[in-house]
Amino acid sequence: MTEADRVPPGIDPHVPSVARMYDYYLGGRENFAADRAAAEQMIELGRRMGNDAREIALANRAFLGRAVRMIAESGVRQFLDIGAGLPTQDNVHQVAARHVAGSRVVYVDHDPAVLVHARALVAGLPDVAVVEGDLRDPGAILDDPAVTGHLDLSQPYAVLMLAVLHFVPDDAEAAGIAALVRERLRPGCHLVLSHLYAGNATEDAARAGRQVYAGTGAGGLATRGHDQIAAYFDGLEPLGPGVVPVADWAPEAAPGGAYDLVRPGILAGVGRASR
Repeated sequence: MTEADRVPPGIDPHVPSVARMYDYYLGGRENFAADRAAAEQMIELGRRMGNDAREIALANRAFLGRAVRMIAESGVRQFLDIGAGLPTQDNVHQVAARHVAGSRVVYVDHDPAVLVHARALVAGLPDVAVVEGDLRDPGAILDDPAVTGHLDLSQPYAVLMLAVLHFVPDDAEAAGIAALVRERLRPGCHLVLSHLYAGNATEDAARAGRQVYAGTGAGGLATRGHDQIAAYFDGLEPLGPGVVPVADWAPEAAPGGAYDLVRPGILAGVGRASR
């Protein structure tokens, strides 16, 4: 089968997709030449800043596993993954099922290719649903009958937004999205979030990264500082070490440690609603 034969209807393979670029970082095969070319530009840019984009992507995926395991073992059985991206190994429902039975998961994305692959992956799994939705309108996602019909949002649940909020370039809009999600969290609910971190990246490097992602379907990219990212958890009880580099976040890690907040990369955190 040629690459052209793998293109789903309605997909332009010549426009890079952030989901397929991420798949490429993770070593997947659900990507096209345009995705690989754009991803390689980011890999080279990261290399010049002393980072490995592939390692950071893999660390972000491993963070998802640690966070979901911790939340599942705490007794939460419902997960809403917004901006889920292309299915790969150790998806949310697989991690949760390994640690506790009976978890229910909803994957949300607006990319048609992601929806096709995700629905194929979970076909026949009664505890898993795939819903079309836009990160920029989290209220519509939380009120969607397809979501509320699968999850009981009157009971504790976890919202996951991993490596997606940085595709909302406007700072106020990104903060508003996080705030609305927080407002809807009941006691015992969790927010799991990771986000591209500016660190000591030069403006030239940041601009180059934005230019790469300007050519994708997402249309933009924002790197933000530690305080901006930490503010997405305002009012929540921080778990583990707080907001730290994604490779360092672990449930048992202590806050206030000597974490590298100099190099750019991805920061991650988990917060729990207590009121």
